[in-house]
Amino acid sequence: MVSAPNLDEHDYVRGGETQTAVKILVVGHFAVGKTTLIGSISEIEPLSTEETMTQAAEEVDDLKGVQGKTTTTVAMDFGRLTISDRVVLYLFGTPGQQRFVQMWEDMARGALGALILVDPERLADSFPVIDLIEHYGLDYAIAVNHFDGAPLRDEAALREALDLLDDTPVVTCDARDEKSSAAALTTLVRHLLDHTR
Repeated sequence: MVSAPNLDEHDYVRGGETQTAVKILVVGHFAVGKTTLIGSISEIEPLSTEETMTQAAEEVDDLKGVQGKTTTTVAMDFGRLTISDRVVLYLFGTPGQQRFVQMWEDMARGALGALILVDPERLADSFPVIDLIEHYGLDYAIAVNHFDGAPLRDEAALREALDLLDDTPVVTCDARDEKSSAAALTTLVRHLLDHTR
């Protein structure tokens, strides 16, 4: 008789193989591309709580630089990505508005790390996000979401502007592109592995 494998809360069984589930946060300020990134890479139909923005939201959300935005995440986004036979990432996207920050603490519980999306044209909006992730004690990587028509930014200048540690990974990505989003997440996972060794 074969005994059942001893699984802890981070493991699950799929197809007879034990896999490790890793919770990753995808965070960033309002309208930076979190929902888009999760949608571009998730191997399952992503859960999205996008709702149409109302006039009331226009009065509290800063639409400078994103005037064409008509929807916003009101709870969270969720996706899944298997990166090997042994590891599967569960991606939790947070809402970007300041009024939803209280939800972040619950979402951060059990997370191994965070991918912080940054708009190079709105760097100051990233400071509160980085502060929160550091407050929760999560390791992170920065993914600079390159928007159409925006000039590429020098990595050294970005590091200095965001006051990053030397070992914090910085990558440029296009959240709409599956391969680019995968590369950003791979960078984060490698960084997390380096920190757990």
